[in-house]
Amino acid sequence: MIYKTLIPFLFIGILATSKTEVKITEPIIKTEVPKVSEREKLISYAKEYLGINYKYASSSPSKGFDCSGFVNYVFKHFDIEVPRSSSQFKNIGKTVKPEAFQKGDILVFYGYKDTKSIGHVGIICEADGMNSKFIHASSGKEYAVTISDLNSKMYTKRFYKCISVL
Repeated sequence: MIYKTLIPFLFIGILATSKTEVKITEPIIKTEVPKVSEREKLISYAKEYLGINYKYASSSPSKGFDCSGFVNYVFKHFDIEVPRSSSQFKNIGKTVKPEAFQKGDILVFYGYKDTKSIGHVGIICEADGMNSKFIHASSGKEYAVTISDLNSKMYTKRFYKCISVL
């Protein structure tokens, strides 16, 4: 009988003494450096070649790059196999909608003169849907590896699709 009357008091005593105070004596400072994503690494590597001359049918930084040679060279550095010819990009990878574009995705374009065949590729370096920027080996006035706006008249009208191989 005594136990029945003591149990509620014991319970109240446990609750009353179970409050914990938390005191922070030193500030918590995180010293971890955020990991750089594989996509960031790919773009950083691609940008190392800005200004390298355009050279048709070449995939060598010492000689120059054509568009697919440049894309192939960059992805090969990360052990990712992509075609060597721009026309072969038509049927590879996963198609990505503009709202889901990411750095490292590949833009595929129709040719400059032949608007029925694939003729140009580049790598998204700043993702913002159809306002994205991409790095590519241009045979245009730059005649080098350069960064261009997808929303420019030159590229918007030639845009075929965006793919991800990552």
